[in-house]
Amino acid sequence: MQALEGQNVVKSNALIEASYRLNLREQRIILACIAQVDRSQPITDEIQYLITARRFADLSDSIIDGAYKELKLAAESLFDRRLTVYEQPNTGQPRKITMRWIQSIEYKDGEGALALRFGKDILPYLTELTRRFTKYALSDVASMNSPHAIRLYELLMQWRDTGKRVVSIDWMRQCLGIEGKYPAFKDFRRYVIEPSVKQINEHAPITVKWEPQKTGRKVTHLAFSFTVDKPKAVPAPGKPADEDKPTSNEKRLRGIPMSVIEKRANPGESYDECAARLVAERERVKRLKEKGATA
Repeated sequence: MQALEGQNVVKSNALIEASYRLNLREQRIILACIAQVDRSQPITDEIQYLITARRFADLSDSIIDGAYKELKLAAESLFDRRLTVYEQPNTGQPRKITMRWIQSIEYKDGEGALALRFGKDILPYLTELTRRFTKYALSDVASMNSPHAIRLYELLMQWRDTGKRVVSIDWMRQCLGIEGKYPAFKDFRRYVIEPSVKQINEHAPITVKWEPQKTGRKVTHLAFSFTVDKPKAVPAPGKPADEDKPTSNEKRLRGIPMSVIEKRANPGESYDECAARLVAERERVKRLKEKGATA
């Protein structure tokens, strides 16, 4: 993550709490472009932000060939992504504003890069940040493989000074853009909250704990507490965790044991997608070891 040092994501709190859903590749591209915004200079919707396949590979811990494919896929989908911002002015009625993330996007085939321009309506939420905004290092979320984990991390960073936040489950579903999904709390807990907290604790510089809160007999809120203090341990290159050791004669997918895939699949990720990601991660580790051996 050395290439990401010194790069920060800065968003207005209204944007942090907006309702939207981006997949992982889209989330990474948007955050990488937000980190490029120079707030010391006048910013217009004519400014183009560029992310190369090499930069995307560094950001996502993927191989370069996979990065080209991810950028091409993002060029086909990002333009249609929308978000809804909820404004609470001191006077007047609350406002609900729906807008696009970007106004134009282009995959530059000859350069292996993606170029985009943010939409005019979203610029104030990226630039006029004199009062209510949240800032964190891009490297804090670069290793996360779940867009839900990234969003939860942002929501917690809003309350960095207190280390506590209580949110309603309905409000959180709205923020994540998954209204109507996982209606049973046990499923919301299993597929959204627990995997997100696990990834934050593994990759971000905070330690999170949480517990459900009830209104009557129904779980309606989530209480999070966290400390911003701990460095993350990095496993030795190429050395699998004990839980990743396969059993003999086990069925494999793309050469990866099914027990490993089942343990490491992200929410909403198919077994084949997980296997492809793990293969890419192993190839990257292999290249790093070979590079270190020849250095």
